[in-house]
Amino acid sequence: MVAALTTWPAVHPLLELDRAAPIMYALALQFAAGMLAVVAIERIVYGLNRIRRRRLEGRYGPIIRRALQGDGDAQRMLVKSPSRHRLTLARLLIEPLIDDRDPQRIAVTRTIVQGMAVLELADRYLRSPLWWRRALALRALGLLEARDRTAAVIAALDDPNAGVRAAALDALTDLHDPSSVGAIVARLHDASLQRGRRAAAFAAFGTACEPFVLELADVDPAHLVNYALALTICGTPRSRHALCRWTRDARADVRAAAFEALAHVGLDDDAARLAIRALDANDDKRVRAAAAHALGRRQDREAAACLARHLDDVWPVAVRAARSLQSMGPAGAAALSGCASRGDLAGLLALQMLWQEGARS
Repeated sequence: MVAALTTWPAVHPLLELDRAAPIMYALALQFAAGMLAVVAIERIVYGLNRIRRRRLEGRYGPIIRRALQGDGDAQRMLVKSPSRHRLTLARLLIEPLIDDRDPQRIAVTRTIVQGMAVLELADRYLRSPLWWRRALALRALGLLEARDRTAAVIAALDDPNAGVRAAALDALTDLHDPSSVGAIVARLHDASLQRGRRAAAFAAFGTACEPFVLELADVDPAHLVNYALALTICGTPRSRHALCRWTRDARADVRAAAFEALAHVGLDDDAARLAIRALDANDDKRVRAAAAHALGRRQDREAAACLARHLDDVWPVAVRAARSLQSMGPAGAAALSGCASRGDLAGLLALQMLWQEGARS
């Protein structure tokens, strides 16, 4: 009797679980059936949409091709198309522009889409739970240069879907609204956005980005590499003082990026001395290569002599030095000619650069 009582607490939960098992099994079956139904409905809707799109592609594809080639009748047919077809048509017109950024095609597409009055539909798609609809709406807003929607496009840079964020950045590039420059600079470190897209956005705004980059660099020194890379696109001589300061940073990648940016903005005498010192100080090879690249903007004999000394450096540095000498004009040509008689790597590089220069002229 005592043994039976002591074992009862261990048996009792198992009995309760055994009674609950059929209920749990039934609930699991219902949940699985519900999920299958959701998937089946989603697939059916997706399939119907694909069939509808293919039907419209077959019907309007030849018209779109003629319209993009400048056929006025074809353009009017698209503009007068039924409203229920217009977003699909806008998608067929806009999606190729993701990869093909031809200015003429963009201009013709913009004219057609403006005539189709899709802005209201784009606003509705921005609120869609389907990410591809949000992305399509953003591309349409950018294409139409709808600057009154800039705030909505900036907000989409925080969308949970990477495709939508990329579409938002492309749209800001097309909008070219000065009020969005700060938001674009703030996304400089967003690795989820393709580097090419970020570069295109900076290039679209040019030097307008420079003040924001310099301000952020002052308060965020941990990301100086990215700020220096941005200045290779949007920097002017205004950035030179900050870049010279960054060439003395303790981090080799920062120093290298600073010299790359100086190659873009140009070197004054002080910056040139820093580059010569970096080359001759046996610094990190990335820094030496970037300094050699920057010195290519100079035309003086001191810079040419320094570059000539590094034609037998490690390969990345030697190649940068040789190409810089090639671009320096008479001072560089004289230095290359002085090295051409050597039988080592420096001599071979000098001969190659002189041969290329002769072939071009």
